[in-house]
Amino acid sequence: MSTSTTPAASTVTRAEYCVIACAEAWRDNGEVLASPMGLIPGIGARLAKRTFAPDLLLTDGEALIVGLDGTTEGWLPYRRHLTMVTGGKRHVMMGASQIDRFGNQNISCIGDWQQPTRQLLGVRGAPVNSLNNPTSYWVPKHSTRVFVDKVDMICGVGYDSAAAAGPAATRYHRLPRVVSNLGAFDFETPDHSMRLASLHPGVTVDEVREATGFTLAIADDVPYTREPTAEELHLIREVVDPTGTRDREVKP
Repeated sequence: MSTSTTPAASTVTRAEYCVIACAEAWRDNGEVLASPMGLIPGIGARLAKRTFAPDLLLTDGEALIVGLDGTTEGWLPYRRHLTMVTGGKRHVMMGASQIDRFGNQNISCIGDWQQPTRQLLGVRGAPVNSLNNPTSYWVPKHSTRVFVDKVDMICGVGYDSAAAAGPAATRYHRLPRVVSNLGAFDFETPDHSMRLASLHPGVTVDEVREATGFTLAIADDVPYTREPTAEELHLIREVVDPTGTRDREVKP
């Protein structure tokens, strides 16, 4: 059976388009540490390594480099991990409780920092990640509560904040991609504001606009997220995620 045949669009679920969009974040990255945080980003990273990004280094999220089947390939001591983090040799895909048009991300609190209405994870490693290595984001439920005009607290550093901090902050700073259940987004605009890069099939531009709390850069002809190949669809369904956990995060 040919592995290059493209499946019919009707057979591909929304979650599988999200996996493809997440996987594409690591295209052409070379030998870097791929650190996906979340279910669908994890499936995407493993798919990328099995197909078009074989040089990726996958981690168990703690202290080990792991192979495609999860077996240990090497030890990643904290000191070495920090060296990779601070030299641009890692590409992390984090979540976002809030994200704004320049890519500032919040996972710490909702409301005023002095008296927030909701306490979240805390800043954690978001500033170090976003300033020292490429950082992408995954949002499983696109809404105006997440895609906001201005984040309540800056955890992950956006393009405007990095520029304001000066050259030391922009040396390794790069936000390649934001993926949501509605589409994929980048910052390939003159002012590095968020742009709608692709729509997942079945989603309209108006749906994205209505679910976004700021004005997106939108081209006249927005492409759809690419179809998975037959090989990729087989790997997603039979090898990487045979129990279908992806559909729990993004409903069919």
